[in-house]
Amino acid sequence: MKSAVETLSPTRAKLTVEVPFEELKPSLDAAYKQIAEQINVPGFRRGKVPPAVIDRQVGREAVIGQAMDTILTRAYSEVLRENDLEPLSQPELEVTREIEGDGPLEFTVEVDVKPEFELPSYDGLEAQVDDVEVTDADVEEQLAALRERFATLSDVERPAADGDFVVLDLKALQDGEVVDGAEVTGMSYKVGRGGMIEGLDEALVGMAAGDEKTFQSELVGGDLVGQPVDVTVSISQVQEQELPDADDEFAQLASEFDTIEELTADVRERLGRGKRLEQAAAARDAVLEVLLEKVEIPLPEGVVTDELNARRQNVEQQLAYAGITMEKYLEDEGQTIEEFEADLERRVRDAVAAQFILDAVAKKAELGVDQNELSQHLVRRAQQSGQDPQEFANHMFEHNHIPELVQEILRGKALATIVESAVVKDASGNVVELKNLRPDGSIGEPEDEVLAADDADAGADAADGPDED
Repeated sequence: MKSAVETLSPTRAKLTVEVPFEELKPSLDAAYKQIAEQINVPGFRRGKVPPAVIDRQVGREAVIGQAMDTILTRAYSEVLRENDLEPLSQPELEVTREIEGDGPLEFTVEVDVKPEFELPSYDGLEAQVDDVEVTDADVEEQLAALRERFATLSDVERPAADGDFVVLDLKALQDGEVVDGAEVTGMSYKVGRGGMIEGLDEALVGMAAGDEKTFQSELVGGDLVGQPVDVTVSISQVQEQELPDADDEFAQLASEFDTIEELTADVRERLGRGKRLEQAAAARDAVLEVLLEKVEIPLPEGVVTDELNARRQNVEQQLAYAGITMEKYLEDEGQTIEEFEADLERRVRDAVAAQFILDAVAKKAELGVDQNELSQHLVRRAQQSGQDPQEFANHMFEHNHIPELVQEILRGKALATIVESAVVKDASGNVVELKNLRPDGSIGEPEDEVLAADDADAGADAADGPDED
């Protein structure tokens, strides 16, 4: 087989391939055998029909057509391997010379390929993250949330105020007709909670049991999302929330601790562990961002466009699920559509470049994935998506997604390699402990198993590019 590679751009190549008849013959023979099993010809047993008879009965073109997929796939794969090319998109193939007699097959392929670039040194990279700080306000907020879980409600004979609970009936009408799915009865709702329908909280403040009020709003879900409606709300009860005192009795009720001091200390410790994990994630992003600034990588525009479309669609689906229009989301974020698109494209380009860097690090370090690591990653991914691990694994194998999972694990290991060789300090100048950070946010001994179990998840997150606030 003869082949030539023409570099059309740093991220696109054109392959010209000539396959001699001798190399085509095994695929043609296999096609003849397969067709012989499928046709009935008088005088011949099924599967024993000679090629010459098949040519007369079916046509040689049909044989060639059946063999072409196998031939083209095999030849294309061999040329990629021989020239050390990694495709990033579906190939655009054109047959320039079809099989005639004992002649060769010629075809060309244009495809996006992984760009070549010089991997910069990542030893001793320096990055900075925020301090880990647990404030008294953070602790009080957590304790207040815990107290709310054990709160009681009591009816009050007064108008509703922010923070009260009300039992309400609500319906939305358009042109005098109740909107399908926009009616609730006997619902308990906390005034000021938000997230239900625009203008509801403002309407409820000052209403007493037995009152009814109508206001205008827009639907946040369903087929009429974003359309104006008249909302009628009435309340049958106003209830005041009574929180238990934060004392030793509450500590014993809500936890395994005997005193409120012990419970408070535990809350502070758990908050600290969570913030250390957040700091570790920020450290990974910061180190990767520093490394991205040290190298220029040509990006295949087709890959960038596909990823942009996929992320844009994902955002739209999430907003639709939450019942929020894109216009409302942009208003809440204080962004124009142009700013949103520019930010999305920047993130996509950083993500694609980060993938190339992590793949290069994994290759340079000769990182591998064993069966146990793959199994653990499958279980974690299943748990994250709320699926049964075995069903999730079966789906991944059946649809050939295992290579993608392996790539996630390798990228996670590559990112861990980069971060472990970096120097990360907090805003106060203290070196951030990453090597011995456990998955629960505690600090382990050097010989203990630490964040390695989360490497694959970090690799999947790195595909989103470093976060920038």
